[in-house]
Amino acid sequence: MLAAAGILYAFQHSEPAGKGVLFCLLLGSIFSWSVIWSKWTQLNTVVRSTRAFLKSFRSASEPLETYLSGRPPGESPQAIIYYAGAKELCFHLTGSSTVDSTLAARLSTARSISETGMNSVRTAMERAVGEQSLKLESNLILLATAVSGAPFLGLLGTVWGVMDAFSGIAMAGQASLAAMAPGVSGALITTVVGLLVAIPAMFGYNFLTTSIRSQNIQMENFAAECAAVFEHRFTHRS
Repeated sequence: MLAAAGILYAFQHSEPAGKGVLFCLLLGSIFSWSVIWSKWTQLNTVVRSTRAFLKSFRSASEPLETYLSGRPPGESPQAIIYYAGAKELCFHLTGSSTVDSTLAARLSTARSISETGMNSVRTAMERAVGEQSLKLESNLILLATAVSGAPFLGLLGTVWGVMDAFSGIAMAGQASLAAMAPGVSGALITTVVGLLVAIPAMFGYNFLTTSIRSQNIQMENFAAECAAVFEHRFTHRS
């Protein structure tokens, strides 16, 4: 209660410039929390869908079984990487990557893929890894900006408010504590709010970047695993 009353008192005695800074910080807080929530939801969806896809992929009797089923890749980055590689592989084996009723038969009679073709498959999966990494890392710049910018914006409001407070005291000719306290408290609130914006954004940013880095490593490992499976199955056929 006392803290809330103190913040309300400080806000009421802040200068217009300070209130403008507080408004900017409020917008920054809304954006940072929305990014934290959306990225956390996205990562949870990615983890669940990837777990289901890997179970299906690793239990399949043939490497292209999932691709031939015609099911969309969904939200799993590994599934999107697999589909990119499988599409390129089918093109080099049969001359077409379109999934239809004849593709399975054409694959069964296709000859082995050349080393050049296999390199194209790897390149397609590497490109998909890069695209999915960028997708996961999107909007993190907003959190990084909140972490680094909010304290400085709050400090700017404080310095500005203190300057106005001392200017008012000088013009009024009164230097008592009672005359200084409202202006100084109104100035300090911007620093407090700046820290309240930056601290949650910092924890959210660290958690998200660590989780995304882990996902990136898993995507790279899966691309290598998938390329090895394709190579073992389709480069030594007679």
